[in-house]
Amino acid sequence: MTTAKTGGQDPAASGGRAAAMLALATLGFAVNFWAWALLSPLGPRFKDLLGLSAAQQALLVAVPVVVGSLGRIPVGALTDRFGGRVMFPLVSAATIVPVLFIGVAGQGSLPALLAGGFFLGVGGTVFAVGVPFVGAWFPPHRRGLALGVFGAGMGGTAISALTTVTLVRTGGSATPFLLTAAALALYAAVSWTFLRDAPGRTAPSQPLAARLSAAARLPITWQACALYAVAFGGYVAFSVYLPAYLQTAYGLEQADAAGRMAGFVLMAVLMRPAGGWASDRVGPLPVLAGVFAVTCAAAAVVAFTPPLVPVGTAAFLIMAAALGAGSGATFALVAQVAPADKVGSVTGLVGAAGGLGGFVPPLVMGFLYGRFGSYALGLVLLAVVSAVTLALTVTVVRSAALRRAAPAVSGAGGSGS
Repeated sequence: MTTAKTGGQDPAASGGRAAAMLALATLGFAVNFWAWALLSPLGPRFKDLLGLSAAQQALLVAVPVVVGSLGRIPVGALTDRFGGRVMFPLVSAATIVPVLFIGVAGQGSLPALLAGGFFLGVGGTVFAVGVPFVGAWFPPHRRGLALGVFGAGMGGTAISALTTVTLVRTGGSATPFLLTAAALALYAAVSWTFLRDAPGRTAPSQPLAARLSAAARLPITWQACALYAVAFGGYVAFSVYLPAYLQTAYGLEQADAAGRMAGFVLMAVLMRPAGGWASDRVGPLPVLAGVFAVTCAAAAVVAFTPPLVPVGTAAFLIMAAALGAGSGATFALVAQVAPADKVGSVTGLVGAAGGLGGFVPPLVMGFLYGRFGSYALGLVLLAVVSAVTLALTVTVVRSAALRRAAPAVSGAGGSGS
């Protein structure tokens, strides 16, 4: 393994290059997440066209989420080995295939849509590429903000939510898929040409399975999995299920509910960099403690189905802000505590937990509503889970982070990042 010399670099030039790499990585995150989320807005359309049951519609929307979440595990480990310079264009190019398949030939049957959706999940793995790539470009005291800015690329899901249905109505069923495929191809070419891994990046020599096993044995991995399953999982769950909740609980029209969901997503996206920035200033643990306390309180308020204006809207936006900040703070913690050569592997496991955390709550909410005719119990469960996660943060996670933070930061600094 070789290490590039960085001592003669101009700090200003190095900082400018790091910012450029961050911008390119964030763009790649947004474009791939745009592709990853293409099926969700069209779920009602496919339900009507193909005569799908509610369970089949839910499965169709869930398949890319599950595959994209679990796929982050090997993709994160591969990023440790090959670097973001290779993995960003590779993931983007691979995602073009299912996007074109669904757009051109895959909308005529449920099996075809499920097959396309399965491989569309590849786009959701890009998160595990970006965290180690971006983290290596920034010193420890700036990684929280940098990773928070990168995390704002999850706003690609909002692009899909706001444009997909309109593009189908105005240009035909293939239009959003063809446009997304073109964006992916353009990004793959740009990233292959301009992306560069951070100076001093070293590739681990261990086999992939051994590296994943080593990452899984780290306490920070499972602690961060729990935190991210609630923070990012809560964001994903509401971004998928909020329109149905608002239509059922408040009688909103589909367009109004979709617009309010977009506001929820935008608030979470904007607060993710803020969570990273605050983590750089006061540390990720105080930020996370505040996040789960606020989420618990907001979920408890919403459980009573208060008037949507102003109380319900305020509670949902406050919850979105907390969940977005918590997502940024979780990876500030990972970048601070995880060993430098295992950040990608840890990120893959934690990212998978976040995606799966977003998969379970809509199923629970749907089941509880079908059983009791109310969403209140599901929201009470969210408040309880947030309270338990708060307790975990201020006890177990805090103790482990204090034991590992100093050597982890020292090791990261010595890696040339």
